[in-house]
Amino acid sequence: MAETHVLFVEDDDVIREATQLALERVGFAVTAVPDGLTGLEAFRADRPDIALLDVMVPGLDGVSLCRRIRDESTVPVIMLSARADSIDVVLGLEAGADDYVTKPFDGAVLVARIRAVLRRFGHAAGDRTGGGQPESEAVGGVLVFGDLEVDTEGMEVRRGGAQVALTPTEMRLLLEFSTTPGTVLSRDKLLERVWDYGWGGDTRVVDVHVQRLRTKIGQDRIETVRGFGYKLRA
Repeated sequence: MAETHVLFVEDDDVIREATQLALERVGFAVTAVPDGLTGLEAFRADRPDIALLDVMVPGLDGVSLCRRIRDESTVPVIMLSARADSIDVVLGLEAGADDYVTKPFDGAVLVARIRAVLRRFGHAAGDRTGGGQPESEAVGGVLVFGDLEVDTEGMEVRRGGAQVALTPTEMRLLLEFSTTPGTVLSRDKLLERVWDYGWGGDTRVVDVHVQRLRTKIGQDRIETVRGFGYKLRA
């Protein structure tokens, strides 16, 4: 089986080298670079399986680099931020990141988050063998909600007949909503099912992804149920 290729953009030499060694120790192939422009070049040249982007890197900051990557690819992206309460977290998620990890981080935690994101990518690409799938999900077929069509087998979404481009995480999120239409899903439940968090996580990840999804499938398609969570209008 081919190694999973990780692009790691981090300007701190100590963190970059230590993290690269930690990831390589568990079997990842790592391209580690110190700035955003070099990171963009490496992304285009190597087409990695996942990108780890520090928010504060020179040349082209991590948020801008994430946007550039999203313009070209749906490859999973994890942002690294030194401040959990920083606006950087939200900006990174709005730019298209799938998740974020706060620095300083434990190597084992980072590896677990990388593997969780990659599992989500597999599910969104059509892998139905893993855990965490909602029992009510349709096997094959197309789910229709007004002008919105969700092909659960072909992993395609259309709105008004036009194809909608979703990232793997957005696709997983939409599948959770579309296979249980009208059911309120809490943020914690979505973190567990979509982000594979078996413990409490930052619900901003859910909120930003819901907003991103709304812009693509229609602002009124996903309803906020205050104090409880979200639901898809059936």
